[in-house]
Amino acid sequence: MSIVVTGATGNLGRHVVGQLLEKVPAEQVTAVVRSAEKAVDLAERGVRIAVADYSAPETLDGVFTAGDKVLLISSSEVGADRVGQHTAVIDAAKAAGVSLLAYTSAPGTLTAALADDHRGTEKALLASGLPYVLLRNGWYHEVYTENLAPVLEHDAVVSAAGEGRLSSAARADYAAAAVAVLTGEGHENKTYELGGDESWDLAEYAAELSRRTGKEIAYKPVTVEELTGILTGAGLPEPVAAVFAGTDASIEKGELVVTSGDLARLIGRPATPIADAIAAALKARPGA
Repeated sequence: MSIVVTGATGNLGRHVVGQLLEKVPAEQVTAVVRSAEKAVDLAERGVRIAVADYSAPETLDGVFTAGDKVLLISSSEVGADRVGQHTAVIDAAKAAGVSLLAYTSAPGTLTAALADDHRGTEKALLASGLPYVLLRNGWYHEVYTENLAPVLEHDAVVSAAGEGRLSSAARADYAAAAVAVLTGEGHENKTYELGGDESWDLAEYAAELSRRTGKEIAYKPVTVEELTGILTGAGLPEPVAAVFAGTDASIEKGELVVTSGDLARLIGRPATPIADAIAAALKARPGA
């Protein structure tokens, strides 16, 4: 029996594997990756490496074994057939007889296009009959804190979220929730709505950046159409830009405010505040 993490060398996956290794022996962890070269460090720590691709179902044969607990981290390929990719993993896991499959989904309140693939995957997972856990991750601090360069260059936070609030949390927090489910008991067929403990808006985000940098950083609301144009101008394909801009529209409607308290309960501590994430990101910048 193994704990299997798909997408293990991605941003979230690395957090999950790292935290798992603090709780279980490395030989009990399997990292599913598309490139073995990117997982050399994990292999050196004793993690079993399985090379497979969501888009090539045949590569998933033999990845899972009976009794495994699996974390299916959603594909990052926005615009691809993500439901098909995820279903291939679900089918392989069912054929192997895994004991639990947890999936990183999106909040049940989210109606933006970004949620469509998650709803489709949830439907496929429930139809499979596998014991499941839906980890409906809210927005990530890193969506903002990993994109500080243009903000600090232009002294402006640009968003189509209006005055909408959101309850984001750090990747490490969401990873801790996944680890709690994978290493704990009593989570079968549960749905967890996950998000930070306190909501905030983009004006408050700009104000916190101003406070910590000593610069006057303004919040500049724009329309969804304007943001789509800005993102495509920055090099994003138009369909992908539209998806991200559409998520801002959902933030404006309050669809990324999570009030369940599930995240803090699962991880046994408060979620990381956005102010702490901002401070860490600024400290990590070159020359800081």
